[in-house]
Amino acid sequence: MEASPEKEEVTHGPPTLGDLFFSFLRLGATAFGGPAMVVYIGDLAVKRKKWLDGQTFTDGVTLAQSIPGATAMQTAAFVGLHTKGIAGAAVSYIGFGLPAFFLMLGFSALYAASRDLSWAVSLFSGLQVVVVAIVASATYTFGRNSLKRYMHVLLAAASAAAFWLGVSPFYVILGAALAGTLFLREKPGAQRASGDQRRFSVTQAAGCLAFPALGLLFLYLVRPGLFGLALLMLKVDVFAFGGGFASLPLMLQEVVHVRGWMDARTFMDGIALGQVTPGPIVITAAFVGYLTHHLSGAIVATVAILTPSFILLVLTAPFFDRLKGSPAFARATHGILASFVGLLLYVTLTFAVAVPWDFLRIILALACLFALVRKVNLLYVVLAGAAISLLLF
Repeated sequence: MEASPEKEEVTHGPPTLGDLFFSFLRLGATAFGGPAMVVYIGDLAVKRKKWLDGQTFTDGVTLAQSIPGATAMQTAAFVGLHTKGIAGAAVSYIGFGLPAFFLMLGFSALYAASRDLSWAVSLFSGLQVVVVAIVASATYTFGRNSLKRYMHVLLAAASAAAFWLGVSPFYVILGAALAGTLFLREKPGAQRASGDQRRFSVTQAAGCLAFPALGLLFLYLVRPGLFGLALLMLKVDVFAFGGGFASLPLMLQEVVHVRGWMDARTFMDGIALGQVTPGPIVITAAFVGYLTHHLSGAIVATVAILTPSFILLVLTAPFFDRLKGSPAFARATHGILASFVGLLLYVTLTFAVAVPWDFLRIILALACLFALVRKVNLLYVVLAGAAISLLLF
């Protein structure tokens, strides 16, 4: 699927805020495939619009991969940050995420109203199998890209074992970062000044903290239930190193096992809906929010799951050259990324246990996994799985 029409006027100067918002709004409406959308963002910002040079964009992608949050969302914000400062980052981030939110909101309302109907039961019964294949494919991809040395493998195995033993995922992540700092020997990237950093300062970035702080205070005083939801999603995003998929084990653990807001199968349905919609997989937070607190919950959960990564991007962008040149930062990051292979392995097995397996479901799971490994477009895999589910389950 094309991210945007082939014929589009090329912009050679800096964009306006409107240019950024509507360009990323249109791109967000076709943003299937999660991190794969980074390629389309680069095509927009570097090749067609010429807002950034190729090396600056590459540095932005590296930064987005090094800090928590959804990589594609942060890359969109990085483009806005380097062209129009913090305001540009905000409109790019919001524009890119709005289509996913509105679609997930509609799907969540439909799910809440009709999940007990026979067609809905059939649809989500099959989509649960597709989700297992998707997460298994993500585990394979993360493992292939992250487990370069035997110590990475040990960290991944230790993380998976810690999950089986019921250790909090937040402690697992912190432990992996410490272990990476102590035991890994990663080479830092070459230092290079990148981009125009005159548009954003530490003072301006720190000012962003006032908005979520005031929002949390308001929820605490007026809607304690929404305050708890917001605090959970903020915490999940802060620890979601490795992209949007990295948030799933954390969200699953807290929403299903710790708080008991829904069962694992319902949560898997939310992930399946997140794959049907464009945008980051963390939009599953809107599903959780809607099923627990309706419309207000969907809005609060979505804002909360996206806010920390945005602030971290704004705070760290001016200093990324120093960060990527720090051996300790490189070792800690690699340790965290290795731990997420173990986390994804754990969540794959957890999701698989929740599926009532039979011959047809096994065949469907293997076919989806084969298609994903062979780089078939994720949207096609999900739509095919949904069609098969309606016909066979």
